[in-house]
Amino acid sequence: MAILPLDERAMRLAAARQARLTKPAGSLGRLEDLAVRLAGITGRIDPPLQAAVVFTLAGDHGVAAEGVSAYPREVTAQMLLNFLRGGAAINVLAREVGARVVVADIGVDADLPPHPDLRAVKVRRGTASITSGAAMRVDEANRAIKVGRGLVRDEHVDIALTGDMGIGNTTAAAAVICALTGLDPERVVGRGTGVDDEGLRRKLAAVRGALQVNAESIGRGPIETLAATGGLEIAGLVGVILEAARMRKPVIIDGFISGAAALVAAAIAPEATGYMIASHRSHELGHGAVLERLGLPPLLDLDLRLGEGTGAALALPLVRAAVRLLNDMATFDEAGVSERS
Repeated sequence: MAILPLDERAMRLAAARQARLTKPAGSLGRLEDLAVRLAGITGRIDPPLQAAVVFTLAGDHGVAAEGVSAYPREVTAQMLLNFLRGGAAINVLAREVGARVVVADIGVDADLPPHPDLRAVKVRRGTASITSGAAMRVDEANRAIKVGRGLVRDEHVDIALTGDMGIGNTTAAAAVICALTGLDPERVVGRGTGVDDEGLRRKLAAVRGALQVNAESIGRGPIETLAATGGLEIAGLVGVILEAARMRKPVIIDGFISGAAALVAAAIAPEATGYMIASHRSHELGHGAVLERLGLPPLLDLDLRLGEGTGAALALPLVRAAVRLLNDMATFDEAGVSERS
């Protein structure tokens, strides 16, 4: 089923009510535009946003062997167990804002113990190094996208939030972004987990090498580009975004990794962009360029660079507040307040 355009009638109704609320026009800034767009996404001016789910997908990256991260590759699996114990930043924030965290092993290079809260949907045990060829086969990228779609369908979701975990994934995300936008790696590659100057040089070299060795695949299309330069968790998030859009659910995009997935999703289905809400501008170097390409102004700018879905969780109360303001504020007529002369 195709992704439908935003509901213009619902947006007109939302804008008309917005114009009648007891406040100067435009005084709630971008929250006003957000409420109107949420009406277009869902087809109603008072959409339910209580069932919020953070989809935190995890995968390992072959490029981690190139020394592009300040942390060893084993941390991916270790952090996944931390998510399941409820001890990570995303767990704390999700509890605070009333969201559920769905943790999925889509490509961790380890055998994880069974856990009732773990979605064991492994496509393969990590990717190959993007410096020597494609990260994965095209059919594996398609399978990962399908897995992401299935995760959304399997949950009761009013609003989806994207999250990620994977040592080395800022390098893969940077390669995806450069491949899709044509931006020079100097403008996109950042310090990720906090690498030093030598680590940053290794990251730049890895991304340049990936773009060169995979040049032929990059020119074939967004899924081929994703398979060549990306990661399994990035591909899974593409599926999360596309399925949320197909179901007419808003999807809050987290940071740099989620931004790379959003670019791929937009290249596959441009209509999906209308369903995306940018939670924040990451401290990671190239994230601003990603948001600019998507045409999505971020709600927050807190110098975050953690991932996991943390920025998306922090933005969730603002998204809910936009809807409540539209629906619960009195109009001039209801309040008996004189309008501007």
